[in-house]
Amino acid sequence: MPSGDRPDQALTASEILLEAGDVEQVLTKGSLELEGRLVLASNASFLGQVSLDGISLTCVYKPVTGERPLWDFPEGTLAARERASRIVSEAGGWQVVPPTILRDGRFGPGMVQKWIDIDPEVELVGVVAHDDREAGWIPVLEAEDQLGEPVLLVHADDDRLRAMAVLDVVINNADRKGGHVLPDLTGRVWGCDHGVTFHEDDKLRTVLWGWAGQPLRAEDVAALERLDTSLDGEVGRELRPLLRRREILALRRRVTELLAEQAMPSPGRSWRVIPWPAI
Repeated sequence: MPSGDRPDQALTASEILLEAGDVEQVLTKGSLELEGRLVLASNASFLGQVSLDGISLTCVYKPVTGERPLWDFPEGTLAARERASRIVSEAGGWQVVPPTILRDGRFGPGMVQKWIDIDPEVELVGVVAHDDREAGWIPVLEAEDQLGEPVLLVHADDDRLRAMAVLDVVINNADRKGGHVLPDLTGRVWGCDHGVTFHEDDKLRTVLWGWAGQPLRAEDVAALERLDTSLDGEVGRELRPLLRRREILALRRRVTELLAEQAMPSPGRSWRVIPWPAI
């Protein structure tokens, strides 16, 4: 995973200093030193430190050469899709994707993303006993555990997750697992692992189906309108080197359809709609 638990579980002085600063500039221009490999990641992912002018940030580096080929996504494009997800997240004002840039590293060009320290006391997605239906949680899927006991996949009824769910529809996220939802130590919620996004065909796989079919909120509409407008300008130009033309057209179509329907989509029947593993 590109972000997660770190032993100190605390923001560094550099990270606090850069809360309102240009983190992406440090990630882009700083010296990148790798500290180790994240062995549970499906693609080659490395933990590192990037330093510039006395400022140091913990980051994750995913080289293109370490991407596992997928049958339905063009080879060598996952890092670009992670960067494109950051661009779209910022353009709409969702601010869900951590600062993410493309640059060279020890193993060649790849994606570098600011590490997110998660708050271990906050849980937003989980699996509970079938009868454990607490207020504030939305059931998504009925299933059985390894012992054959009925369980529920649930997520919090949380506006921060709802914003993430809208972004996932827009970028056609095929892999929103529970572990890709990162509540940080300041109360913000981030999303990570956006390599399988922006496919021209419907690929939405997510654990955040709790608002399926519900009307968009006013803030959702405003975010979509901001993105729609920005695609005609600088954002559209930024995406062109990262995505295929037909993928950008499909992105525009999803935004247009959401604004026309004024509602969140419901799970389709022609593809698997929950990622595996879900958590």
